[in-house]
Amino acid sequence: MENFDVIVIGGGPGGYVAAVRSSQLGLKTALVEKEHLGGTCLNWGCIPTKVLLRNAEVIHLLSKGRGFGFAFENLSIDYEVAYKRSRSVVNRQIKRVELLMKKYQISVFEGSACLKSEHEISIAPSGTSLSASHLILATGAKPRPFPGTNFDGKRIINFRHALGMKRAPLSAIIIGAGPIGMEFATLWHRYGTRVTVLEMMPQVLPLEDEAVGAEAEKQFKRSGIDIKTGASVAKIAVGDQDVSVTVASASGSEVFSSETVLVSIGFEANTNDIGLDAVGVDAGHGYIQINDRMQTNLPGIYAIGDVNGRMGLAHVASAQGMIAAESIAGRQPKKLEYANIPRCTYAQPEIASAGLTEKQAREGGYDVMTAQCPFVANGKALAMDDNSGFVKLISERKTNRLLGVHMVGGHVTELVAGPAGMLTLENGIEHLGRTIHPHPTLSEALMEAAHALCGHAIHI
Repeated sequence: MENFDVIVIGGGPGGYVAAVRSSQLGLKTALVEKEHLGGTCLNWGCIPTKVLLRNAEVIHLLSKGRGFGFAFENLSIDYEVAYKRSRSVVNRQIKRVELLMKKYQISVFEGSACLKSEHEISIAPSGTSLSASHLILATGAKPRPFPGTNFDGKRIINFRHALGMKRAPLSAIIIGAGPIGMEFATLWHRYGTRVTVLEMMPQVLPLEDEAVGAEAEKQFKRSGIDIKTGASVAKIAVGDQDVSVTVASASGSEVFSSETVLVSIGFEANTNDIGLDAVGVDAGHGYIQINDRMQTNLPGIYAIGDVNGRMGLAHVASAQGMIAAESIAGRQPKKLEYANIPRCTYAQPEIASAGLTEKQAREGGYDVMTAQCPFVANGKALAMDDNSGFVKLISERKTNRLLGVHMVGGHVTELVAGPAGMLTLENGIEHLGRTIHPHPTLSEALMEAAHALCGHAIHI
């Protein structure tokens, strides 16, 4: 039986990062992956989705040609070409991860791992057994089906099925107006799909600041996406040619029909069939329980990424992977402040946020101040002909400490990392306002909103 210092189970953005960091710290490391390196994010999530959204963005820009001084006839749009490009990008990224494994001399094993003890695993179907001083579980999560209705991969689908489609559906109902739901709504709508989004909460993107959610919903509707909030799905029925969805709302019962239904209502941790019960790993409430060092109730076993349920984002999994590796190596990594981690939605408009929403800040007892800078006042946004939306900052009145940043508009996902760093450092709004932002850039809206909070807005 081969022995290692660390065995990582799962090769997604948490697992392969944990493996690389472990090797960098001098630990003999193995990684077990049952499908493809890169996990859901690289293969069937973040990366292929963004490739398809880029194609859709180009189509949208072409539709605005007259405003930019060009026109043409007989534009041909081929969704299958976009699909093939998405797979090409994925394959290139997989090869990059494979090269990382070789560079850091990480032993990669293909198959499904199962815990046999706190320090030993077996791999199916090969039957290989491995041991290690420490195990890192990074098995991820899978889409949650609508209660009582299974995914069939054709009429009732999840995001992974959607990414395997070689044509956009003629019509689609999307259940759940979170980031995944709204990204597919944007994508399919721009390829001509008649899209209806059903959300049981009062606003789309219900975890975002209320002002941002309201603005995003307005822009989605203006683009032609049909959205119904406060809509609780009661039943899904598959017919010969379509799917019907019965919805209950304050206005009564209503039935919607479409070619396909995308269910995007959350995730379930991949905790089954990996030996947790036999070994005694605590997986209460469906997720593996951890401390701030990513350690489970068994000292030799760690859990990172979606499987621990702390925050289901790829960059969170990567950060947790580094913390687990450094903890195993005897270092003292700083614990994650999950509220300050950036959250992004790559729909049109884009949404990006970090820190507390206004509601959360008020409920937390802060004396809150807020300010907004609309992108209509931003020269770069006007030059791009993409000037809808705004930046909203939230601060504490007494200390001027920055509490939250929330943005809706074009390319705002590229703006959030800087202010997220200021949140982590507990900087005041004057630090953001006094940071000189280059002109002309969209980022100036952050500086302008900070000036407004300080009482001396310049351009608004």
